[in-house]
Amino acid sequence: MSAAADSVPEKIRSLVAAVQRRRWLALSVSCAVAPLLAIGISLVPNQYEATARVWVNTQSVLKPMMNALTYQPDMDQQVRMLARTLISRPNVQRLVEMPELGLADGDAERREATVSRLMTKINIVPTGNDNFYQISYRGDSPEHAQRLVKATVDLFVTSGASSKQRDSQDAEEFIEHQIQSYETKLAEAENRLKEFKIRNFGTSGVSAQDYFTRMSVLSEEVNRLRSELAAAEKSRDAYRNSLQLEATQQTAADMSPIVAEIDTRLQAQRKLLEELLQRFTDHHPDVINARRSVERLTTELHQRRDAEARTPQSVDGKGSINPVYQKLRLSLAESEAQVASLRSQLAAKQSTLDQARAVGDRMPQVEAELVQLNRDYDVIRKNYEQLVARREAAMLGAKLNETSQLAQFRIIEPAQAAGAPAFPSRLHLALIAVVLTLVTGIGTAIAVSILRPTVDSVAALARISRRPVLGMISMQSGPSVTSHQHAEALKFKAVAGALMLLQAGWVAWIALGQ
Repeated sequence: MSAAADSVPEKIRSLVAAVQRRRWLALSVSCAVAPLLAIGISLVPNQYEATARVWVNTQSVLKPMMNALTYQPDMDQQVRMLARTLISRPNVQRLVEMPELGLADGDAERREATVSRLMTKINIVPTGNDNFYQISYRGDSPEHAQRLVKATVDLFVTSGASSKQRDSQDAEEFIEHQIQSYETKLAEAENRLKEFKIRNFGTSGVSAQDYFTRMSVLSEEVNRLRSELAAAEKSRDAYRNSLQLEATQQTAADMSPIVAEIDTRLQAQRKLLEELLQRFTDHHPDVINARRSVERLTTELHQRRDAEARTPQSVDGKGSINPVYQKLRLSLAESEAQVASLRSQLAAKQSTLDQARAVGDRMPQVEAELVQLNRDYDVIRKNYEQLVARREAAMLGAKLNETSQLAQFRIIEPAQAAGAPAFPSRLHLALIAVVLTLVTGIGTAIAVSILRPTVDSVAALARISRRPVLGMISMQSGPSVTSHQHAEALKFKAVAGALMLLQAGWVAWIALGQ
């Protein structure tokens, strides 16, 4: 610990000795660097900073009142975004083209360079959390910086209003375009729904449950008509049998004994044939003989009846019309009419039931298509109505922006420029240059001593040679050497004093020139 502490003063003494040995080198470097820095700083103009503070009030009395009537954007967010994007190339080009700033240049390259330079030098920074913004700019003169900051403040204020107008116009145009598109889609959806209802007339708009109920009712009606038709047919058959029996009895009463005898034999032979067919096949001889007898008696009966029909009969009580027979014929005619009516009703109901069944088979598909068409139509109509409502809200918002300012820009501190140059001014740079001149000279002497070390003590010799030092021999200077060293020291002080005076005079000149 003590060795390290002792080495620090030793190092400092060695550095001071190195600078002392190479003091002329340090002074020469300082004398060479000083005019270079002086020339460079003289070419650097002073920068004057102008600032302005703006407050954007986004709280308005109309804001809560119009909350449910129109869409209101987040003004705080819009103002923050406006502040971030204000220093853009188009806006800065507008500043450059302003005649009162005197920045317009006919050369395109110089104008672009001016725009790029202003984009980096104009600063808009928020100060606090209440929409306070500070606009600053550093220019070559206070007047120029003040004019530019004032123009930037005006641009900030006007851009807020113009951006809202552009947003309202863009929103209105976009919504209008979407409304026209949805009007076309809505008309197409209405046409598809109309064509579907025309194509499926009688089926669309009726649920499957209603169809099944209708089919059940039709089925019951068909079954009822079938029952009534069966009863009517039985009644008709009964009337027909009664009429046939009455006609047979009347015919039997009117026919001759020979015809009656042949008819009796024919009935007996038919009965015998039926009994034989129950016991034997068609190819049995008895069956064949019985069938021949039936055919012979039938032919003989027809011939006899034809012969008697051609023979005129006496008009007596037997040829008169039987009232019972006449009544049976009327009842049979009514029964036949009822049967025909029931058959017609049954055919119509059966056709309706078949059509309902055919429609019922494709009812799920019809319902699915109708549901999809209605869903598409409802979605398009809902979007269309929402767009129309939003268009009205957008128009109301645009009128609100035209008649009132939802965001008010208030200039808290107008653009003003300080009379003194902004840091670092040429005076600050001059002072820094003086210090840098001395540091450069001393640093050069130390660097040369490190690169080309010189032994000036026993400790330095032991450290460099890494060998033990047995002893040292002192040197005695004569009067002539001492006189020479004294003269050289005076000369060095004179040159160094002259350099410091020149530096002080230059700094004073810079300070007076500001």
